[in-house]
Amino acid sequence: MRERVWVALCVVGCAVGVTTRVIASAPSGAIFTTVADGSEVNANLYPTKESVYLDGGPGPGAPQTAAGLDDARYVFQVTDPSGKRLLSTDQARCRQFDVSNGIITNVVATGCQHVTGFDIDHGARTVQLMPYSDTPNAGGVYKVWATKLVDYRCALTIVDCGYKAGLNVHGFSPSDSKTDNFKVKSKIAQEIDTRFFADTNGNNYPDVGESWVDGLQVLWSDTIGGSNVKSSYFDASVNVNHEAHIEAPEDGTHRLSISSQPGCNVGFIYVNGVRQPEPGPQDVQVQFPKTTKGLTIFVDVQCVQ
Repeated sequence: MRERVWVALCVVGCAVGVTTRVIASAPSGAIFTTVADGSEVNANLYPTKESVYLDGGPGPGAPQTAAGLDDARYVFQVTDPSGKRLLSTDQARCRQFDVSNGIITNVVATGCQHVTGFDIDHGARTVQLMPYSDTPNAGGVYKVWATKLVDYRCALTIVDCGYKAGLNVHGFSPSDSKTDNFKVKSKIAQEIDTRFFADTNGNNYPDVGESWVDGLQVLWSDTIGGSNVKSSYFDASVNVNHEAHIEAPEDGTHRLSISSQPGCNVGFIYVNGVRQPEPGPQDVQVQFPKTTKGLTIFVDVQCVQ
């Protein structure tokens, strides 16, 4: 990894000091919200704020070897969807957790650390997000962030160090962070659902009866530069039907990066039924206008041999 050299210059009587700092970058893998035991409830729609927990590493539909967070110490926060308002109410030192072998192993003992649960799927710890204030978003949408401690831009002993769009979101840089949206007690949720289909009839279009491919991934970048990995899977109990599911995306333009991967060489891509001009791996944009609520946009990806 490249390094940036910081040089401190002194007046006469001082030596020149040289320090190095590794340029930050977003961690690999994904974060997602869940309940205490790691099972999803209503595809990220929660009955209370207390019921929401943070999980990291392989998300729903991803194998243990996929989407693991980098091993490191992390800090997390809860904000409104825009990131402008910090909703977490405790000091950042209380919101730390460790990742080892791609999964959360513990919270950092500080005397104010968060409650944990146990993930029944991957043997990881889950971390309760409370305490945090109610979102000002009319749809009940929240955003959770996670960044490596070494990339955190604030003192751990304060709650908030302010907001500067795109640069410092209460100590978090969007480009260095993983984010995920969730809803509490919201009845209308807009969604982005990416489906991968094996074109069994050879007409280049996702017809009813196609063979859908699970376990494939898409990189979601939200409206303020945060990102996360989502995997396609099937779970009828939470109404996820062979989809890489993004719950409660905020109004504005979202980007999906779709690449070829084992099990799928990308052919044509359809956004809300409209075929993109060229086939193959690419980034596509999905836009939610403020005037539209409760909309589900499907992104369908053809897998060719």
